[in-house]
Amino acid sequence: MDPIRDHVRAMLAGLGEDPEREGLLKTPERVEKSLRFLTRGYGEDPLALLNEALFTVPYDEMVLVKEIDVYSMCEHHMLPFFGKAHVAYIPDGKVIGLSKVPRLVDMFARRLQVQERLTVQIAETIEEVIKPRGVAVVIEAMHFCMLMRGVEKQNSVAVTSCMRGVFREDRATRNEFLSLIKKRPGSVL
Repeated sequence: MDPIRDHVRAMLAGLGEDPEREGLLKTPERVEKSLRFLTRGYGEDPLALLNEALFTVPYDEMVLVKEIDVYSMCEHHMLPFFGKAHVAYIPDGKVIGLSKVPRLVDMFARRLQVQERLTVQIAETIEEVIKPRGVAVVIEAMHFCMLMRGVEKQNSVAVTSCMRGVFREDRATRNEFLSLIKKRPGSVL
């Protein structure tokens, strides 16, 4: 049998449930499939992803992809967290295909994570591959480990950031990025 399915059966029994009950018979299989889907990022190579879409372009202004949906699982409780990521960089001769930015976010999010590490991994990978003048990542997320258990604060949002290069060194560049990701009342985007 599959070790994940065996462990799910044991967990169900440990919780006082009957794993042979009709409603739970296929639960171990469903949980195993779900966990494999939610952690598929372990089998993906972020460097290969970005290197497939690396282009030489004479563009030296900010490239920003914002409001990227993030779905991940906290490594401490294996409960979901979800939110938005905002990723910007200032190229130095190379750009990456725009669709690769959300794919990179998803690749790292689809692992057991802490939000802080996720934020840094995205920034470090972009920095390593295209060597931009700077990179900035902000993630805003709600964590079920805070919403449903523990402190049970239903409206709390965790915000993490990683600023590298000109985003860290130049206040004007950092402020431009932060103003661009700020939500505006009544805006469609």
